[in-house]
Parts: sequence; structure tokens; C-alpha cells
Amino acid sequence: MDIETVNSLSYEEFIELFGGVVERCPLAAAAVWSRRPFGCVSDVEAGIGEFIDSLSESGKEGLVRCHPDLAGRELASGTLTAESQREQEGAGLASLQAEEAAQIAGLNREYKQRFGFPFVICARTSDKAAILQQLQQRLRNLRSQELLHAVQEIKKICHLRLQDLLHRAPPKL
Repeated sequence: MDIETVNSLSYEEFIELFGGVVERCPLAAAAVWSRRPFGCVSDVEAGIGEFIDSLSESGKEGLVRCHPDLAGRELASGTLTAESQREQEGAGLASLQAEEAAQIAGLNREYKQRFGFPFVICARTSDKAAILQQLQQRLRNLRSQELLHAVQEIKKICHLRLQDLLHRAPPKL
């Protein structure tokens, strides 16, 4: 999709197309739409990154809380967003053995108790072994470190989701 197409999208079309790049936070796309016209497609990503960076600590925590547990109830029930479903399936989280699922569920609970928000990792750049290792390792972080780490992972997810959108055929308007 070229920048002219992106710039020509109405507010509603822009939100429909880009509203899922930050998990369950179409507000990020809404905040960026007002920056049009974009000079290049990377300006869209930069704008979303700046929006995220401008959030207060509690706003960033809220953004992290929009993310589902990895290999959690939503994956099992099929209620994840389409993007999360593909990402978790691609990382092998939809085909865990019972022991692996129990281990990840226990670590997810421990993580949420410790930090107050779910564990976030860019599943598309990981597999289940790496996710399990990161969950165990990141449990040792300070809360402030972990919030920063989670936000960086959200930006990685956003980058990949934007690349998917911007490199596919333009929407029919």
C-alpha cells in the first residue's frame, strides 16, 4: 500500500485498517490519523511510537493490560484478536502439551501477581521455548524494567503488524 492510499483513507477507514496494530487500542490509530498527510509509510509507525512514548506510566500499563495472556483462556476459546491468534499459533502456543500449558499458565499467573499486568513478548519473533525462557527470566526484573520491556515488545508487535498492512494490496474504498 502506498502513502497516497494511506493519506486518502477517511478517519473510519484508517481506524478500521490500523486500529489493531496496537492490541485492542484503536486510540493509537486515532491519535496518529490527525498527523496526515504522512510523508512516507514509516511516518505512521513513528507516530504510533511517539503516541506510546507520550503516555504516562499508568497509560503504558493500560496499554500492556490490553494484551492477552500467552497460551491463555482466550487462545483456547478462540476469542483473541485475529492478529494475536495468528501470532500465538505461529509461535506454537496453540499446540502445547498439557505439561507445557500448565507451566506457562503458572508463570503467567506469577508474572501478573508480581507486575500487575500480563507478560508481553513479540510472539512472531519467538517460539514456545524462547517464550518460556523469557517468562522465567523476566520474572526477575524490577517492575519499572519490566514495564519498559513490555512497551518495547508492543512496539515490535506494532512494527510487524504495520508491515503486514502496508505491504498488502490496498483496501477497496
